[in-house]
Amino acid sequence: MAEEYSGSNITVLEGLEAVRVRPAMYIGSTDTRGLHHLVWEVIDNSIDEALAGFCTHIEIEVLPGNGIRVTDNGRGIPTDIHPKEHIGTIEVVMTKLHAGGKFDSNSYKVSAGLHGVGVSCVNALSDKLIVRVRRNGRVVEQEFARGVPQGPQKDIGESDGSTGTTVEFYPDGTIFSETVYDYDVLRTRIREVAYLMSGLRLSLTDRRNPENIQTESFCFPGGVSDFVRFIDEHRTPLFDAPIHLVITDGQYPLEVAMWYNDSYSENFYSFVNNVNTYDGGTHVTGFKTALTRVITKYSADNMPKGKKNITITSDDIREGLTAVIAIKVSQPQFEGQTKRKLGNSEIASYVNSAFGAKLDEFFNENPKLIAMIIDKVAGAAIAREAAHRARDLARRRSPLEGGGLPGKLADCSSRHPEECELFIVEGDSAGGSAKTGRDRHFQAILPLRGKILNVEKVRVDRMLESEAIRDLANAIGCGIGQEFKIEKLRYHKIIIMTDADVDGSHIQTLLLTFFFRHMRPLVDNGHVFLAQPPLYKLTSGKKHEEYLFSDDERNQAIARLPEGAKYEVQRYKGLGEMNADELAETTMQPERRVMKQCHVEDAMLADQVFSMLMGEEVKPRRKFIEDNAYKVMDKLDI
Repeated sequence: MAEEYSGSNITVLEGLEAVRVRPAMYIGSTDTRGLHHLVWEVIDNSIDEALAGFCTHIEIEVLPGNGIRVTDNGRGIPTDIHPKEHIGTIEVVMTKLHAGGKFDSNSYKVSAGLHGVGVSCVNALSDKLIVRVRRNGRVVEQEFARGVPQGPQKDIGESDGSTGTTVEFYPDGTIFSETVYDYDVLRTRIREVAYLMSGLRLSLTDRRNPENIQTESFCFPGGVSDFVRFIDEHRTPLFDAPIHLVITDGQYPLEVAMWYNDSYSENFYSFVNNVNTYDGGTHVTGFKTALTRVITKYSADNMPKGKKNITITSDDIREGLTAVIAIKVSQPQFEGQTKRKLGNSEIASYVNSAFGAKLDEFFNENPKLIAMIIDKVAGAAIAREAAHRARDLARRRSPLEGGGLPGKLADCSSRHPEECELFIVEGDSAGGSAKTGRDRHFQAILPLRGKILNVEKVRVDRMLESEAIRDLANAIGCGIGQEFKIEKLRYHKIIIMTDADVDGSHIQTLLLTFFFRHMRPLVDNGHVFLAQPPLYKLTSGKKHEEYLFSDDERNQAIARLPEGAKYEVQRYKGLGEMNADELAETTMQPERRVMKQCHVEDAMLADQVFSMLMGEEVKPRRKFIEDNAYKVMDKLDI
């Protein structure tokens, strides 16, 4: 008999209960990314005060116990009794999901937090949260525990004459899998805001270690122009200074900085009301449309001699371009609470028109600069045409067809990509062991002979002359660059399996550079993994065998042995030293192996690191080695 379904089966969650029951619906996740998202929600409120013209300084502190304190010198949250709720306004703001000044167009013309659930979510997901407001010459405070007021707001004395809001909170360890804040992640976001808000000062202080308090302050008068300089600091620019265009007289204030460099990749960073729209949106669409239209127009009269018959495309125009697009929108429509993509359809046509007109005017006044850009674009078009035949070699007719696969590939028998794995293996010897030890149903093996080409230094035409690159592209089946199609992916796990030494790490880096630059969706969608082969095998007696993955694990395993026990430790110098059974048991069998999944936490930082470590410029790479060599030396006790 079916169970009765009635009104008693309907659960009603009051107040902030829904946030605690389903936190990922509101902040994206409960891992370290969601943990840091709490900070962004609080900072967004202070940024809104700055956008409205009432805040000049935001101070962020990381406290002992991994608490966060955010203080601004804005107007301060109103402290009167709310006329409809009949409780203090602080309590309304902190406990009602859809409460805030962002819904009143008279209070904030533009806002980062238009969903209205930000700071109340932080309150719901914190063990303790304290709000202190400096307003009307008084300091008013209220404390909460997991979203529940611990008493009404109270006046705790006179202020020092300043105004503003302080929010101090401690994340709930029963909600988050990780509660330790990463200083570098905080610094990156705070520095980003400082670039976007020229003149606003943001301070970051880490107080977790009283003996080593770390503090930094960020303020950039050049705004997004300084931002582009920072992004491209490891590249050689095409001209002296970024193109910086500001449009303040339209419906949506718009600021764009763009700079061409010597790389072969494009880098766009877009923001709406200072929120990083990682997945772009209609403002980026409008920018790209205007850029293509204007430069195509000028190319008719400025194409270099001997290149008059070249047809340029939007891809050619964006090669080697870094751009920051920042727009202010009074009623933004974001896709989801985490605000990764702008959806307002009217913004595309606005940016296309307004930015296009401003760029046209700029190029008309700077003929030498547009001539330099078109010369670079023409070079990109020539390389694209030269790469056309080579690119065809990298295509697959279908993700499941057998024709066109590289001869070195030992494919699996399954034709269901979601269960298939491709091991990219360093060396023919290790490749032989992997082929013998694999599960042929779902595991494919592609051995690499030596190191692949460093794709950071070459264009696509030169890259596709490499047999190893073509083998990789053919095996994976998705195509490359703008022609990449994730639906043609033949294996849902791409596993890089190299020796645990310097050469193996270099091969990993070369492969990751290729995936990041030319097959980025593989990384973004979590398809790329690093295998973790063991460093040691400990044998004791006739039956005890243990595989160990670090020096610390080796030392701990030896310490666990009975006193006086005899043992032997074998150090694996490479995958080729392991027989097929050992390799399968330790590194390939899903139930026993350990792997690292690759994802991009900070696209800007990842771009800078690949450019620095793998690019043409030697000086930044040398400085990186000099600054970080001590870490390796300390580990090795040198």
